[in-house]
Amino acid sequence: MSPIQKVHAFLMNDCLLIATWLPNRRGTVKYKYNALYDLESFAVVNVKDNPPMKDMFKILMFPDSRIFQAENSKVKKEWLEILDETKKSKVTKERHKKEEEVPTSPVRAEVSTNPFDEEEPVDAQEGVDLSLEWIQELPEDLDVCIAQRDFEGAVDLLDKLNGYLKDQPVTQKVKELRLTVEERVRQLTEVLVFELSPDRSLRGGPKATRRAVSQLIRLGQSTKACELFLKNRAAAVQTAIRQLRIEGATLLYIHKLCNIFFTSLLETAKEFEMDFAGNTGCYSAFVVWSKSAMRMFVDAFTKQVFDSKESLSTAAECVKVAKEHCQQLTEIGLDLTFTLQSLLVKDIKAALQNYNDIIMEATKHRNSEEMWRRMNLMTPEALAKLKDEMCSCGISSFEQYTGDDCWVNLSYTIVAFTKQMMSFLEEGLKLYFPELHMVLLESLREIILVAVQHVDYSLRCEQDPEKKAFILQNASFLHDTVLPVVERRFEEGVGKPAKQLQDLRKSTRPVRVNPESTTSMV
Repeated sequence: MSPIQKVHAFLMNDCLLIATWLPNRRGTVKYKYNALYDLESFAVVNVKDNPPMKDMFKILMFPDSRIFQAENSKVKKEWLEILDETKKSKVTKERHKKEEEVPTSPVRAEVSTNPFDEEEPVDAQEGVDLSLEWIQELPEDLDVCIAQRDFEGAVDLLDKLNGYLKDQPVTQKVKELRLTVEERVRQLTEVLVFELSPDRSLRGGPKATRRAVSQLIRLGQSTKACELFLKNRAAAVQTAIRQLRIEGATLLYIHKLCNIFFTSLLETAKEFEMDFAGNTGCYSAFVVWSKSAMRMFVDAFTKQVFDSKESLSTAAECVKVAKEHCQQLTEIGLDLTFTLQSLLVKDIKAALQNYNDIIMEATKHRNSEEMWRRMNLMTPEALAKLKDEMCSCGISSFEQYTGDDCWVNLSYTIVAFTKQMMSFLEEGLKLYFPELHMVLLESLREIILVAVQHVDYSLRCEQDPEKKAFILQNASFLHDTVLPVVERRFEEGVGKPAKQLQDLRKSTRPVRVNPESTTSMV
């Protein structure tokens, strides 16, 4: 739906010539030949306006189609009318010409006197009997079937005729009959094409296209049927997405969006497999269409999840929902997981890096206000809640760092950092796929280094032996408890260990020193 080139069309009484405009021309030549279409070889279809494009009409010629845009609605109307009139006029003239060629004189043909000439019997000259009542009435019956939208009946009549004429000699009368029938076939094809056009009602779902598709396939036009079916379904999916009301809660909207899109994709795939079971060459077209439909879905998904600056936890839940729905397509042998991931990788990477920056800034701010004092949660309920939070983070040995009267033998900064980093890791694993491996890994390293360097700096600067011992206890908590949990959880989520995290833990091993020393971490 965007302009490709400027063209000029020349309509003649038997064909349509398309020429392209020459922007850098020399002399009086303004146009260059592009294509020539016989009036009987194509159908003209009106195209609904799709802003900013409007005043368009489509020319369908098996197996391709082209869309042209007129200067305005008046010119478009004139083109549609004159094309229809010219096509009808050509058919009428050809019919009259054939009637004039048939001899109407009652004069008998001159009889040869040559005894060696063998006169063939009349039956042998005619070749096939076309005087049967059903053959004589066939053109009219086809017109009635097309007018009454009895597509199956029309194709049945055509199959009956083809079966009757099979292996029969091609005489002049047979040729005339076939020309008459071919005109009805073109009319029937135009009606079937219109039935599959996106301008028709899309509420019936994929099954609503079955009649038109099956009859086009029977007419030997499976390629056109495939193209029109997929265009119809693309318009239906796009319309369904546009009509979906944007909810206040992003996750609720994504659930509805995934349900509508992937259900429609699954129904389309099943209908496609049923309609084109005998045309395996069309399956590649369906795969290409599925990828383009996935782009349509990701556009709507990204606008709601990433462009609106949702939190990382919300984005992770939304991506998880999309992955789960996408996995359902594998039931029919269609795996679009890689396509979904490749379309989302840019936005997910940006979201991870943005949240990484937020955590680092928050950690640096807490570090600047660090007093290295034990936490006092004041109430048993608050202490129990913190234990549950740390247990859900994977810190099962947190109990050994709690004391009497709701005290915790760790600083507020280290505890807050642990909860925030583990939350980031869990959300990152929900978003994870191989292309994001190094992004997630480097983000974790940067966050861990901010906390480790703060502890190292505090140990170097602190002179009070008691506080130095408390800082060293926090350093041991980070090294011996938190970092192993991060390594283990990362390996579980990704499926392989992270050597970078292991090396980081080895390089930040805390060591006990005497109070006068100014270095406590290597």
